Formats: sequence, C-alpha cells, structure tokens
Amino acid sequence: MATPQKIIVLRFSAMGDVAMVASVLKTFAAQNPSVEIVMVSREGFKPFFDGIENLTFHAIQPKTLHKGIDGLFKLYQELRKYKPTAIADLHDNLRSRAISTFFRLTGIRIKRINKGRAEKKALTRTKNKIFRPLKHTVERYADVFRELKFDVSLNYQLKKDPQQLPVKAQAFFENNKTKKIGIAPFAQHIYKVYPLDSMEKVIASLSALGYDLFIFGGGKFEKSVAEEWASTYSNTYNLIGTFNLSEELAIISNLDLMVSMDSSGMHMASLVGIPVVSIWGPTHPYAGFLGYGQAESDCIQVEHPARPNSIYGNKPCMCGVHSSMDLIDPETIVNKIKQKLNG
Repeated sequence: MATPQKIIVLRFSAMGDVAMVASVLKTFAAQNPSVEIVMVSREGFKPFFDGIENLTFHAIQPKTLHKGIDGLFKLYQELRKYKPTAIADLHDNLRSRAISTFFRLTGIRIKRINKGRAEKKALTRTKNKIFRPLKHTVERYADVFRELKFDVSLNYQLKKDPQQLPVKAQAFFENNKTKKIGIAPFAQHIYKVYPLDSMEKVIASLSALGYDLFIFGGGKFEKSVAEEWASTYSNTYNLIGTFNLSEELAIISNLDLMVSMDSSGMHMASLVGIPVVSIWGPTHPYAGFLGYGQAESDCIQVEHPARPNSIYGNKPCMCGVHSSMDLIDPETIVNKIKQKLNG
C-alpha cells in the first residue's frame, strides 16, 4: 500500500496572502481528497481554513513560543510529529526557510514559491517599466504543489455559499428587499487607502440610494471613523470591533457585493464567493494580487505611466501633482456598484 501523502504548508502572513492560500487549498483538497494538509499560520487566521477537508491547522506563535532560531526549531519538532511527506513553502521568508531547512536535512521534499521578484521590480520601476500582467499569486501557490507532483487546476469561479449569520447580525438582514454592500475602506498601508473624505461621498451616495452598508476592518481609529459614518448616514452599520474573523466571514458570505481596497477585505470576500469592486492606487492588478475569482473589469483605477510604483502599497504614487487615489472620482465607484448590482 502506498504511503499516505501529507503536506505541511507554510504561510505565516499577511492576512490577504493567507486568505488567498485558503482559496487554493479549498480547490486542492477537493481535487486531491486522499492528501492530508497541515496548514501552518498565525492563530488568528484559522477561520480561513475552517471546513476544508483533510486539513489540520497548526498555529505559529512568532512573538513567544516560536521566537528566534530556538523557537523555530521547537516549531519544527512539533511539525515532525505529523510525519509529513513534503513541505510547501508558500512564504519564502527567513522563518519558512529555516523550517524548510530543518526538514530538508531529514530528506523530506521541499518546494518553495517563486515570487517573481525580478518581473515585479520591472513592473513597478520608473524607467523602462515593463507593463504587463504577471502570474496570479494563487497560481504561484498552485505551482508549488505541481512541483511536488500533485494535480491542481484553479477555475477562478466565485461560489457563493451563505453561512449561518451570527445572532448579533441577524437583524441587519431581516429586510431581504435591500441590497447588502460590505465596505472595507482601510488597508495596512495608508497609500492604498482611498481618501476618507472621498469614501464618505461614496457612502453618502449609496445610503441615499437605499442600500444597506456594512463597514469592516480596522482598529481604534478606523472604528471611530466608521462610527461617525454610521451615525450620519442611514442604513450604514459599523461592524469594526464587534465580530471576530469567523463571524465577519459569515456576514460577508451573505452580502451582495463588497467594496474594498487592494487589501484583505477583497480576499476575504473571494474566499466566500462574493464579488468585489476594488479600488487601486500605487498597486495594480497586474502584479498578481487581484482577489481569486474577481474580474479586472471591477477594478477602479486611473491609467497613468507612473502606475504601478509599488507591489505592497507602502509608498505613495503620484500621477503628476495628484496622488493616483485622488484622481478617482467617487461617482465612478458608485456607478460601478450600481452597474454590478443592477446587472
């Protein structure tokens, strides 16, 4: 009898990247039902992987238990107990390389993601920019499994599967005659955030049109902004700080549409099969980070030779004297949303 295949998958951060891994593993697990998967990531990201067949989640605690080389060796010892037949390093950072090296020394097969750094640099540089679509990140993830001799074919189809709503959210959905729109207006990097005064104009217009709006994602400052919007505009609800990640995913799965930056909100919506109107500034869908199953035609962005100038959105993008985000008219976003919802 053949030895059962068991893959340890490494991807520790960031939130959106881990959500994209979950989209790939959903497909991989369905197409390879006899393969066991051990997903290693941060504890907070566990809900992304709930419901995936034959998957065990193992948390890395990089700030405490698994800190430093000694901590990583301890993590390796924990993972050894699964008796893996292969390691899929979907992160390629110092921590994942250390773990991979420990396993390589015992003869375990290791394959690592090719992030395409050189072509991404060519896409974002100022001079001699090579402006062309690069391989999607989920395909880069899938390539690692293919190199391990597994078959995986991504279909890029959104499959809506509404989950049971949290009790605290059920009242929001009692009126099934109104369209429900999630809005994730914030991002880890400030340069990826659509100006808040402009976003408020979008919210004002959508509220006036009678849509129900739900604001997701952020900390203390973002919560205060969302609360101000919710108190000003009808049918607008602040969900920041009210629900955990699992509950947020359940709520998103019941929406008609998500509006998001190039951020984790987009990838969370993809994970539960919800279409996204996404807003892009210094980054660009060509870099390979468009949400799984999302359409490039639903990306709101300005065309300018300065774009993109960043893969991660951690530096400003100036199109002449204005930032690329400032050049996006709120009405453009509202019109795209109306188009999506009215078919």
